[in-house]
Amino acid sequence: MIDKSNQLIKTKNYRKNVAAVILSENYPNKCEIFIASRRDIKDAWQFPQGGIDEGETPTQALYRELEEEIGTSDIEIIAEHPSWISYDFPNAIALKMKPYDGQIQKYYLVKLNKNAKININTEVPEFNEFKFVESSSIDEHISVFKRTVYTEVLKYFKEKGYI
Repeated sequence: MIDKSNQLIKTKNYRKNVAAVILSENYPNKCEIFIASRRDIKDAWQFPQGGIDEGETPTQALYRELEEEIGTSDIEIIAEHPSWISYDFPNAIALKMKPYDGQIQKYYLVKLNKNAKININTEVPEFNEFKFVESSSIDEHISVFKRTVYTEVLKYFKEKGYI
């Protein structure tokens, strides 16, 4: 892309991705949100997420990614964020994620079905720990570079009356 002064501008290359804000089976009586700690990045807590494969819809990717990352896709979709949201990787992560500069994500708000069993010891484990937290304490746990996106997503779901 060329700007008005004939300078070459690098357009960002974003990886298409889905992410799940997972509510416990106690929803709506109790609003607890699932977060998990990544195995490969110290103290990096996040929502489950993953890339969309060729020919896959975002909803199909959501179910597949949940199965791969937390060992269950036994969920009910409550809502979907209306927009795709992008963020850039920090430098250290960008090196591992080449050729991508960041991700563009479709967020879903989902609820675990009664008796759904979470198992993070999947075939290729991504997380080493998980917990459910109140939405008001998400920022205390989440990686700094994801906070803006998470705040935007949670604000939308709160404004719509879901959480």
